[in-house]
Amino acid sequence: MRVFLTGATGVIGSRIVPELLAAGHQVLGLTRSDAGARSLSAAGAEPYRGDLEDLDSLREGAARSDAVIHTAFDHNFSNFAANCEKDKRAIEAMGSALAGSDRLLIITSGTGMGNAKPGQPAKEDVFNTEHPNPRVLSELTGAAMAEAGVKVSVVRLPQVHDTVKQGLITPLVAQTRAKGVSAYVGDGRNRWPAAHVLDVARLYRLALDKQQAGVRYNAVAEEGISTREIAQAIGAGLNVPVVSLSPEEAADHFGWLAMFAGLDMPASSEWTREQLGWQPTGPGLIADLERMDYSVAAAA
Repeated sequence: MRVFLTGATGVIGSRIVPELLAAGHQVLGLTRSDAGARSLSAAGAEPYRGDLEDLDSLREGAARSDAVIHTAFDHNFSNFAANCEKDKRAIEAMGSALAGSDRLLIITSGTGMGNAKPGQPAKEDVFNTEHPNPRVLSELTGAAMAEAGVKVSVVRLPQVHDTVKQGLITPLVAQTRAKGVSAYVGDGRNRWPAAHVLDVARLYRLALDKQQAGVRYNAVAEEGISTREIAQAIGAGLNVPVVSLSPEEAADHFGWLAMFAGLDMPASSEWTREQLGWQPTGPGLIADLERMDYSVAAAA
């Protein structure tokens, strides 16, 4: 298939490119820059100039392809709600080009959308439409597109990691360096799910090959790592004290990250593994945090 891939030069997208090419697909990779175009060409993909705010470019890219994998997202969390609205418009634009066809649109969301009850792992068959995280808008838009005749499936992401980036943990490392302490909330038992980026990239390719609409896949290798363990790994890497904060103290310490810092967000991928034959093989989150070069992280 010819696959339109947004976020093609990003942390996840750049790993999806070789996965798709190795499976015999062609890749039309969205990029905003000359440097991105060069890297895509070098990887064997066809560069396609555009961005999330150029809706015409998104419609055209989708129209020229047999399927779409949408991984691009503006991760400026100081503008998070507005960026979720931007994602809504992007999904609508690409969906409009696919409506009434058998071409699959794979969108991206977060595992938290599958949390049914506190303390229970998020599951693929649950969609909490009232979730307070603004990112719920991505899945709501995907559902609306499905009702409009678009073949849609969803990949839900945990903390996606390697030794350079680790989802929300990357800004947490920067914040820890600035504050001089590595913190967690309360007893630090609340958990965050995780998966290595190469395992996640393979899951997107398997979801594309499966061609199943109306499903959600949890890209989860580790169901939940405690935030205390995460804080301890960061503290050791930066050689700073590790401290527990009350919920009241956390609001001041974590800034915008406070909305996530105390959340218990375990997630299961049992159904996903059964459906796709997906078996994660990459290193765990703590292993990557322990292997990370914090001198490079400090300079970033």
